[in-house]
Amino acid sequence: MRDVLSIQHRSILPQPNVSRRDTEMKITKIETVRVAERPQVIWVQISTDTGLVGLGETWYAPTVVEAAIHDWFGPLLIGRDPGAIERHWEAMFRLSDHAGYGGAEMRAISAIDIALWDLKGQVAGLPIYELLGGAVRKKIRVYATSMPYEGAADVARGLLDEGIMAMKGGPTIALATASDGQFLSPNELDMALKPIREIREAVGMDMQIANDAHGKWTLPVAIRIAQAMDEYEMMWQEDLMPLLNPEALARLQAATKAPVCISERLLTRWQLRQFIENGSARIVMPDLIWTGGISETHKIAILASAHQVPFAPHDATGPVNIFACSHICYSSPNAMMQEHVPDYFKGWYNDFVDPNLDIRDGYLHAPQEPGLGTRLKAGVRDRSDASVRVSDPPGMSLIDAWGPAPQRTAETQARVDEMEIERGPQ
Repeated sequence: MRDVLSIQHRSILPQPNVSRRDTEMKITKIETVRVAERPQVIWVQISTDTGLVGLGETWYAPTVVEAAIHDWFGPLLIGRDPGAIERHWEAMFRLSDHAGYGGAEMRAISAIDIALWDLKGQVAGLPIYELLGGAVRKKIRVYATSMPYEGAADVARGLLDEGIMAMKGGPTIALATASDGQFLSPNELDMALKPIREIREAVGMDMQIANDAHGKWTLPVAIRIAQAMDEYEMMWQEDLMPLLNPEALARLQAATKAPVCISERLLTRWQLRQFIENGSARIVMPDLIWTGGISETHKIAILASAHQVPFAPHDATGPVNIFACSHICYSSPNAMMQEHVPDYFKGWYNDFVDPNLDIRDGYLHAPQEPGLGTRLKAGVRDRSDASVRVSDPPGMSLIDAWGPAPQRTAETQARVDEMEIERGPQ
């Protein structure tokens, strides 16, 4: 049974007293959509008084994200101008960072930010990449997260037939559980090399191969794994150990000729910065729907470019993420390639968005439609397994509530009053 919850009661946040210009577009409601068939994904739709709707998405712990959107961040946007994206991002981030940012709160901000950019593109009548400085390319090479332990050579041949020349897998991930990543025997390491060895024997160097270890190993084991794979000319080594110590990762990078890739586990430019600056990150892989949306991922790409480091956005999630990532890939000179899961793209994505991604001949091709370039299919929110939550009460940030303060001079208070009218919650 579809569960639709409309929040009509007073928001838990303080209520603003904001006068807005009648001609300014306003956000009227925020809607989240989840479906039982895909329990980790949550879509966000932001509606305006003009009838335009912006679409966003995130992945993982969706019920917690849903609460963050409706109880904390959504009220900061209701009745506001959706075009003030940077202002909204800062207001949401400051509220989150008051108690230490991360996790579900950053995923909520990410989904909202995507939807706001979608609206801005629709209003302008342009794809988002045109609003980020314009396209430096109109297609970006994709790689496939699809390297099974058995039959890897056949998968590689099939991908090459489609024009896809890079693939990723994690043959060491399952081996870490027995020792909590503390020990790996020579025989186990040799077993982990099996799919990589078979690909090289079958197609030679025609296929690039990346290894993802999900942050399972200690530094000594990580070095052994990387060095054992060096002879196979790996495209990169990703998350061989937890991304907690930039200096430890630098020691790993010094021990292998493969580029070390930092991944979706790091959120925002502030967490990625040290790894980029100390040289331990040769490739940057932010997850747009975790790290702060289009706004923050665009900044991360620029930060990486200042250090001559390429970025390759992460995906093993939903279709909206790849659409959003693609706009940064098209507008950023240092974009390397875009991840995708072929089974997702060819399978369930078709049931939820229209149009689907335009992947052909090994490339993701740029959408020409305004905004993101896709919409949530009309029937999704009406599915029997859908859970839809709608909220429309405005509110203000608990950490920056407006109002007189005795330590303010009359001049300062007048400026605060002006800002309340101009900007709303900050």
